[in-house]
Amino acid sequence: MFGIPHLALSQWALILGIVGVFVAVSIYAIWDAFHRDFGSNNAKLGWIEFAVLVPFLGGLAYLIFGRKRGRKI
Repeated sequence: MFGIPHLALSQWALILGIVGVFVAVSIYAIWDAFHRDFGSNNAKLGWIEFAVLVPFLGGLAYLIFGRKRGRKI
């Protein structure tokens, strides 16, 4: 019924590369938020939840806006 599409190797590499970038941005945002002090645990938890629940856009928003709000521990 739903099979794996027959794509060329270069197309699979491109798709996996894009997915890898999305995953890397999200994981880095979660890791960085975990290692920063935001003044309150609720702010830290909010950024981590946002990066987890909205995978790529949440991580990207954290890197643009949230990273400036926390200071490195």
